[in-house]
Amino acid sequence: MEILRCNGIEKVFGEGGNPVAALNGIHLSIEKGEFVAIVGASGSGKSTLLHILGSVDKPTKGTVTIDGVNINELNATDAAIFRRRKVGLVYQFYNLIPTLTVEKNILLPMLLDKRKPDAEYLETIVKTLGIADKMKSLPSQLSGGQQQRVAIARSLIYRPAILLADEPTGNLDQKNSKEIIDLLKLSNRNLKQTILLITHDEKIALEADRIVTIEDGKIVNDYFRDLAEWRACPRGHESNGGE
Repeated sequence: MEILRCNGIEKVFGEGGNPVAALNGIHLSIEKGEFVAIVGASGSGKSTLLHILGSVDKPTKGTVTIDGVNINELNATDAAIFRRRKVGLVYQFYNLIPTLTVEKNILLPMLLDKRKPDAEYLETIVKTLGIADKMKSLPSQLSGGQQQRVAIARSLIYRPAILLADEPTGNLDQKNSKEIIDLLKLSNRNLKQTILLITHDEKIALEADRIVTIEDGKIVNDYFRDLAEWRACPRGHESNGGE
């Protein structure tokens, strides 16, 4: 089942005589349950793509469909609601609210919607991430690795269609970085969570089941580890016009 599809995504910044093309014809398809890493150097366009996929920004051209919804057509309010319910976002900065307990930080997306959380699912998440004993703590009482675990738990609480992780280990030491990647793999395997990981670190990318490489705003390679082969034209890319 296809969860995400990009058709011909372009993003141009600037007006007048000096436009800058950050993305140039991105075609990408991701199936439910995949763990995909997008890797590229600084300035390659990978973070711009993530912002568009998270409905934080809109493309200059092209369409993005997530769980059957064309997110380009959403207004700002509807995009914020869709993002909260359908797209889990994890950044290298944890973005936790310092005055709220771990439990309330995790439940914040549902509290904003005045929805009652699934207590059993919440328990499964926090046990999986190893923070069940931190629920009444404040973020300031946690280590960096523990705060990132809370951020991941918050991103999972709505059972999103896809989790987008932008350099989630960028603020962590090697030990905590490995633990966070292992936890993302665990949530992919045990919770069947679809994950798209943005990273510049090829060692981290190798933990994913599929690696998409971006250079100069274009997808140049797509590697499926289970097939052990590189593909010059990835699924949904130029080879079939995105269909």
